[in-house]
Amino acid sequence: MKNELGRRGNYSDYDFFEDAMRDLFPGFYGRRNECGKHMRTDIKETDKDYEMEIELPGMDKKDINIDLSDGYLTISAGKSDKSEDKHNYIRRERSFSCSRSYYVGDVKKEDVKAKYENGILTVIVPKEERKENGGSRIEIE
Repeated sequence: MKNELGRRGNYSDYDFFEDAMRDLFPGFYGRRNECGKHMRTDIKETDKDYEMEIELPGMDKKDINIDLSDGYLTISAGKSDKSEDKHNYIRRERSFSCSRSYYVGDVKKEDVKAKYENGILTVIVPKEERKENGGSRIEIE
């Protein structure tokens, strides 16, 4: 029966019983990585910079935060459905928050550009300048 339910709808990665057990015993199974579902990222490299395209469907621009600290660009997003309706919900999945960090090196905050449009957050990060140190050969004593 477990195999039958897992194959329904042609969802190869869906496991009905695994999801039910995780929901019933979150302390035992730990939290699932929800950010992988909600912050899929494509990164393109050009001569001067990196262009990141991050999927954040259904978000408002005010729900997204971008922080640059110690060489890490951290993008966090949160959405909650705080409606005052008195429906008897069995499960609510439209509220979530997640965060993801990317190492970008030693770049200035002022040089990073971001734009959010049609559910895609585009972040352009300049490449850090390479410092020449006179070669890479190490002398042996």
